[in-house]
Amino acid sequence: MTQAEEDRSSDAQESGRSLTTRVSRRKLLAVSGASVLAGLAGCSGAASGGSESENGGGSTAEATTVGTPGPDAEEVIMVLTPGTPSDAKRRYMPMKNLIEGEVDGVDITMRVPLNYSAIRPALQSEQAEIGMDDVTLISNPDLMDVYGTTVTGGSAFYFSVMLTQPDSDVQEPADVEGKTWAFADRLSTSGSIFALYTLQQAGLDIGEAPTGDPVDFKGSWTDHNQAIRRVAKDKAIGATTWGGNGIPHIPESYKSDFPERVKEKSSFLDTIDTEEPKLRPVWWSFPIPKQPVYARKTWKSPKKQEIGEVLRNSTKEQIQKYYPPDYNEEELPFTTLQDTSLETYQPVIKRMNAVGIDPAA
Repeated sequence: MTQAEEDRSSDAQESGRSLTTRVSRRKLLAVSGASVLAGLAGCSGAASGGSESENGGGSTAEATTVGTPGPDAEEVIMVLTPGTPSDAKRRYMPMKNLIEGEVDGVDITMRVPLNYSAIRPALQSEQAEIGMDDVTLISNPDLMDVYGTTVTGGSAFYFSVMLTQPDSDVQEPADVEGKTWAFADRLSTSGSIFALYTLQQAGLDIGEAPTGDPVDFKGSWTDHNQAIRRVAKDKAIGATTWGGNGIPHIPESYKSDFPERVKEKSSFLDTIDTEEPKLRPVWWSFPIPKQPVYARKTWKSPKKQEIGEVLRNSTKEQIQKYYPPDYNEEELPFTTLQDTSLETYQPVIKRMNAVGIDPAA
């Protein structure tokens, strides 16, 4: 069993906390939407050996000034992007702490879906209040009220990057022909869709990918972390991921060859050459708008507007106050939000259509 499968298996065993508010609605949805819940995993202590709390590593009350939400606090389900649950929740802990610390009477519960396709049903069935991925926003913009686009390191953009083993003969996307390539989730913007579009533009037949098999190469779809691990284990000659996940695996010697757009707009350059395995970049996308943060329209609580105001007015100095102990600032996915609209994500829509993905399907 892979580490991701172990994390997900552990998550699936989590028993939710009993709620004192909105009980009747949650019970009804638990019956009518069980299939949706199967795709939204929580995080139990078993994933890390026992001491991890439901909402991430460490005790939030001990780690920060955030107090434990009272028994009458409104539970707000915040759906993160797919990945290893323990890793995702650790990264977003400052955001959770910020909301709970600045908005009275809310209890933020983070959920990590098994894949992107689980997010929209959770919002439609009112089993989640807040989400943060562009694919779901694009698929049904009328379902969401957009808070804004996330900003980190002063940038509202990130990159898709294709990485390969240092000694491979892959020098450009066309060289992937006949080889095995690892991708993130099938509907990941940076970990799948942008790379498939690029391979298609390079003349390769992507077949039914990302929903099926490609023709001119072999592909495997997991998540960003697993894609890198597959290359490390020689199960793929290269992988596609997002810059924040890929740059740490790139040796410092390649930095001078980075495209100027990456040097100017990436907020992860300081993480270069900090993780194993070491991989060589062969392609970078243009700047992609970072993930939006949105709330479902049918969520009528006054907390909805309060949370939006806190996120839009946040600063790096403010969110630093909500770091858990030993938090790795290089992983921070949010400092504030920038105004955005669906127009910002038109390049994503174009590439989804080109690889045969109907955002509304």
